[in-house]
Amino acid sequence: MTFDATNRLVDLQANFLASGSTSMPIAGTIYWLIVCVASLYLPLNTVAFIVLIGSGMILPGGFLIDKLRGLDKRKPDSKGNPLLPMFLKGTAVVVLLWPLVILAAQAAKDPNIIVLGGAVLMALVWIPYGSAADDPVGMQHAVGRPLACYAAYLFAPTPYVATAISAVVVVSYLYTFARMKRGTV
Repeated sequence: MTFDATNRLVDLQANFLASGSTSMPIAGTIYWLIVCVASLYLPLNTVAFIVLIGSGMILPGGFLIDKLRGLDKRKPDSKGNPLLPMFLKGTAVVVLLWPLVILAAQAAKDPNIIVLGGAVLMALVWIPYGSAADDPVGMQHAVGRPLACYAAYLFAPTPYVATAISAVVVVSYLYTFARMKRGTV
């Protein structure tokens, strides 16, 4: 597909969806499942560190899953689609807000803030995804996941706050994975 000013938004969205795969949500689910299990066995500071460092592994993890599934060679070309840079710029918001989460956790002396912040920040990526793919589940995930994570933070028993937050994220991914639009791959 050639992209120029004559492309309709619906065509751009269809191309964005067709050039994507479910590997990123699969990687996110695996990542948060690891966080959930780790939170049951490791000290909270270690779990917070896993969230900080591991959050940057979801994107390459998605690429690896695509490669393992053989999807990296079968995808339609989306280069030049203006929705792709919009989506990527939306993900930059997450990176730019991480220092705020770190400062809040230090001020509160609560590593659970790192887990909560990661869960909420990474949910924001679903807003540009939903717009680019014309998929309402993006906004549902972006709103529902943080609200449920805030509830987990506020109401889970103290030793299980990180576990509850990460479990909410896993359930959110499973809901989203079941409902998201799929492209041709």
